[in-house]
Amino acid sequence: MIEGVILTPVKIIPGDTGDVLHAMKKIESSFHGFGEAYFSTIKKGAVKAWKRHHEMTLNVVVPCGKIKFVLYDDRKKSSSYKEFFQISLSRENYQRLTIPPMIWMGFKGLDDDLNMLLNISDIPHNPDESDRLDLINNIIDYKWD
Repeated sequence: MIEGVILTPVKIIPGDTGDVLHAMKKIESSFHGFGEAYFSTIKKGAVKAWKRHHEMTLNVVVPCGKIKFVLYDDRKKSSSYKEFFQISLSRENYQRLTIPPMIWMGFKGLDDDLNMLLNISDIPHNPDESDRLDLINNIIDYKWD
């Protein structure tokens, strides 16, 4: 696991007319405040990578489809320096992935149907507080399969 990354099981409460999928509660230790919540979709086989935030903490759940997340730590003072962490999230593996600032993230759509994530961030989006890298670059050596 990468230092500062948290994986939290969250509940799915089945119901006769539909299910309730929890995402986050204010009382949880990984809650650092509310900035915004948004959904993002990704097509099967598509990859969105690489991005890191300087200040924002991400809290990601996947209510629809299946998405593979890959995280990379290039923080020189971290105990997980130069390590990768990867996980596929879905309703079958319904957990919340908390990603602290300064961790590179990418994700890939795996399901034929709708692949959707919900991110609950602690601050509103600000394009000036994040960095982006091309999928193929000289910093992150990862082969998306």
